This record gives sequence, structure tokens and C-alpha cells, in this order.
Amino acid sequence: MIRICIAGGTGQVGAEVVRQALERGIEVSAFSRRPPMPGTAKHHDGAAYWAADVATGSGVAEALAGADVVVDCLEGRSRKAIKGFADGGDRLLHAAKMEGVRKVVLLSIINCDQVRLGYQRSKAEKERRYAGSDVETVVVRTTQFHSLLAEVFSAGSRVRLTPVFKGARFQTISPSEAAAALLEEALGSRLGELHRVRTVGGPEILPMRSMAQIWQTATHARGKVIELPLPGSMGEYLREGQNLIPEQTFGRETFPAWLAKNADSL
Repeated sequence: MIRICIAGGTGQVGAEVVRQALERGIEVSAFSRRPPMPGTAKHHDGAAYWAADVATGSGVAEALAGADVVVDCLEGRSRKAIKGFADGGDRLLHAAKMEGVRKVVLLSIINCDQVRLGYQRSKAEKERRYAGSDVETVVVRTTQFHSLLAEVFSAGSRVRLTPVFKGARFQTISPSEAAAALLEEALGSRLGELHRVRTVGGPEILPMRSMAQIWQTATHARGKVIELPLPGSMGEYLREGQNLIPEQTFGRETFPAWLAKNADSL
């Protein structure tokens, strides 16, 4: 039986990989700095949870022992985490090689190498480290998650405004369907390449203004939808549609469908 280890198995995508793998009868282990307690929302019965930290390497080898495939869903959003994000990937890859892991699958962002912001640059640098590994790797780049747009709209609603970026369109994807793409690659066979990159996008492309109006209706939020310019490389990235991949749609859960399913928690 195949054994999969999910690095960052308590995050929104990592926890979904754990759940979906268990549903398929796969042997699952997961690690994070603070493993979830039994009975909590992030704990899935049947998975083995480990305390490990790629920033120091502590516990990583133990968490990976016996794994055939590793799915890397780790995130780094603080300044310190962003700075050490790629180095953490190196430690994970080294431990994977030492433990005999045959493949590592990495969650990343569509065209992250086209944005000059720290978070995206850290993702791109980690991708480069993976491309230089001795272990087979698959990088799965996804478009933005539905939840990201909901967070942007929610932040503005506190002052009765719903911000949208001028000229921006999004092809958002459900975190659960991003997890499905990762699991698909984790279970897939090698296609003749040691390192591959796959990009997947959500099922439809919508203007950000339309998404804001859909979000307001779903959440009963009030406030003016206000269009704002977004300068710099991120603004250029969105205006040029580098966050879109219409030829590689994946999944069926649209932004309105995701909102309806998660309305109670928004």
C-alpha cells in the first residue's frame, strides 16, 4: 500500500489532501509545527500526525519515514517565513532523499516568477530548488483560491466598502479541488521527466467586480463596490491576465457554489 506524507497537513489545502487520501484508503501521515489534537476540525481520524519544522529540520526525517510520496503544502507568509521558505524546501527534499521517498509534489502559484513581491518570489525560488533536486518532483501551480477573494472583500466590508482592482479578472479554484490535483499527481506514474510543472485553474473566469457583487449577495454584506488601481508588478500581473489559464480548467466548484457551501463561515 502506498504511504503519503503531507507537509503542512493542517492548512486549508493540506488538510484536504489528508482527508481525500484517507477516503481513498491510502495510508497517510502529516506534519506541521503544531499537530492538531484529536477531535478538532483539522484532525482526521486515521492519519498519523507528527510535530516537525522544515525551518530547523527538527522531526522532518521521522515524519517522512516510510513514505513513498510527499505532498508539500507548506506556506510562508510572515517576513521571517518568506525569507527561509526556499531553504525549508531544501531541507524537506534532503530528508526525502535520505528516507527513500520516490516523489515530492509541491503546491505553488500560477506564474509566481512573474511577480516581484516577496511572497511570490519565495514560491518561485522554492520551485527552482525543486527543479534541481535528485528526487522526482511535480510542481502544481494553481490559480488563486476562492477564499482569497472572499478575504479581500471581507476586509473592505469593515468600513462598508468592497474593493476591486481595476481591470482584474480571476479564475479562482476551490482549495478542495486544488488538493485533488495534488493528490492526482502524487498517485500518478512518472511521465519520463524527473521534474515537471503542471498549472491548473478554476472552472470559470470572472471580472473581480462581478465576484464582489456575488460575494455581497451571498454574505448579505452592504457597502459600495469601489474600483481601485493596483500599481507595481502585481497590478501588471493581473491586468495582463497572468493569473489565468483558460485552457487548463480543473474542477467544477465555481466561486458562487463555493460561497453557498461556506456561507456560514464567511
